[in-house]
Amino acid sequence: MPIRPENRHRYPPNWPDISHSIRTERAAGRCECLGECGRGTHSGRCPNRNGTPAYGTGSKVVLTVAHLDHTPENCDPANLRAFCQGCHLHYDREHHRQTAAATRRAAVEAAGQLTLDHQDHEMPETRLTCISPAAAAAVVAEAIRPGDTVHTVRQDGAQVVIGYHDKRWPLDVADWAGEHGHAHDDDAARVIAHL
Repeated sequence: MPIRPENRHRYPPNWPDISHSIRTERAAGRCECLGECGRGTHSGRCPNRNGTPAYGTGSKVVLTVAHLDHTPENCDPANLRAFCQGCHLHYDREHHRQTAAATRRAAVEAAGQLTLDHQDHEMPETRLTCISPAAAAAVVAEAIRPGDTVHTVRQDGAQVVIGYHDKRWPLDVADWAGEHGHAHDDDAARVIAHL
């Protein structure tokens, strides 16, 4: 998955070489997930190969490297797995939920110190393309939080427009949509890359 700018300093300078070696030499261009992702969609090793259509969705596979302990500083080969974007998103989903919850808690705690109402400032938005307008409606119905003006969702055809104060919010929405089959994994990954 794309490295968040605030986390770049946590990766070693030779990370591109490490990642390339894991993806092309050890994994030979194929996802190494043996079910760790928890999707339950494959038995044995995931059949997805870099640059080919993904099984089930047909989206183009992008092979990534996951840190099994979610610690970018730990680049021991035993801690790294070449995962397709779908397996990577699903493997990281609980970690993303935990960090999102911590970020939201911090925002709530800090809200008492804010002197300006955040509504006076333009909220950034990103778009998630879903498989259909009905799928987009399902995502909005699940994600909407009545009374929450910090995290917003609305439907625009087959897209979900996600307004956010906290960058973890779009990630949570994209993860949920992908996990429940409302968006292809590569569309969910594009939301994350946009942040």
